[in-house]
Amino acid sequence: MTDRRLAAEAWESLFRAQHEVFAEISSDFEGAPLTNAEYDVLLTVVRAPGMQARLRTVTANLLISQPSVSRLVDRMVAEGLVEKLPDPDDGRGAIVKATPKAGALFRKLASAHASTIAGRMSVLSDDELAQLLTLTRKLRGDRANA
Repeated sequence: MTDRRLAAEAWESLFRAQHEVFAEISSDFEGAPLTNAEYDVLLTVVRAPGMQARLRTVTANLLISQPSVSRLVDRMVAEGLVEKLPDPDDGRGAIVKATPKAGALFRKLASAHASTIAGRMSVLSDDELAQLLTLTRKLRGDRANA
């Protein structure tokens, strides 16, 4: 049986660490050509074959509701960052395709953002980072990668 007090203390520490790290690395988006939310959409889309992904895949990878993702993608279409195309395999679905402009903006920001993340996470050794990855995957129920 899990010690409830220890579980609550560990959860609070994990939550606070995530909040503090996220606040620090989010500074990369101040004055950037992409918002944090746009970057998150492009993280899925740009890395997919042909720089395109199903809208439902994008939604599954973001931590916001489906209607919020749809509105965000529509704004990105209006900004010329992505195209929204019919999904040939699902009549009700859509494909989100990054424009070359979005790909270039994403790659530039991703490089700087990865450096910020690596710098912030450098307080942990590689072994500790691997252990953290295993533990967070386990918490998320990802048994295949835990």
